[in-house]
Amino acid sequence: MTRYYIYLLVACWLTTATYSQQSSPAVAPLTLRFILQDPTQAPADLYLKDVNGKVVKLNLACGEIGTPQQTIPEAGSLVLFNTAAPESKSPQASIAAWVAVPKPMKRAVAIVVRAPADLTPAYRIVLIDDSLEAFPRGESRIVPLMALETSVAVGEHKIACKPGAITRMPAVTQLDPYNMAQTDFYYKKAGSWIVFSECRNKYLDVFRQIFIVYIRAGGSTPELTTFIDQVPRPVAEK
Repeated sequence: MTRYYIYLLVACWLTTATYSQQSSPAVAPLTLRFILQDPTQAPADLYLKDVNGKVVKLNLACGEIGTPQQTIPEAGSLVLFNTAAPESKSPQASIAAWVAVPKPMKRAVAIVVRAPADLTPAYRIVLIDDSLEAFPRGESRIVPLMALETSVAVGEHKIACKPGAITRMPAVTQLDPYNMAQTDFYYKKAGSWIVFSECRNKYLDVFRQIFIVYIRAGGSTPELTTFIDQVPRPVAEK
């Protein structure tokens, strides 16, 4: 889908919003929880349209996964705005980010990443399937946001991570008596693997973890940000 086509769709979407708010959506809603990955700048005000067509502010909290929000994908895409009053005549000025939503996806953690200064829109979005079938309790996901090859050694696992791809980390079972395991992240430089993060993490089947690997603007060494996602058990399992 071209960028021009997205802008045209959004213009039509905004123009017809007043008339469509009262009708039932033909597309199933998408439930989202947002992470703003922008370590060098203060969080921006970003917006999306809710299931009723109203433009609402994203639920963003510093260093946390936001509370759930729902939207209706437009032509299979999630669109974020940089204003609460997006322009229908000039939609490109109002779009902060957009991404295609895989058809089976009904729940997602959306990682919002600031794009390089010379590119538009100003942000990019990475979607992680948030369903327990796709992302079970006890597992982790690794999201490298740069072109370098990375890997992780933890417990019984040694996992290679493709640049720009979401990598699954299965549940860790080789743990100490405190349910912790040494977790070492590496990046590849000139044919050698160099450690950039060494820590002992706790791994339990009551939460999931998201590891975001990135390089700050002007930097050369990867850094790691970890988000812990508590997942309540259904009443029948307690």
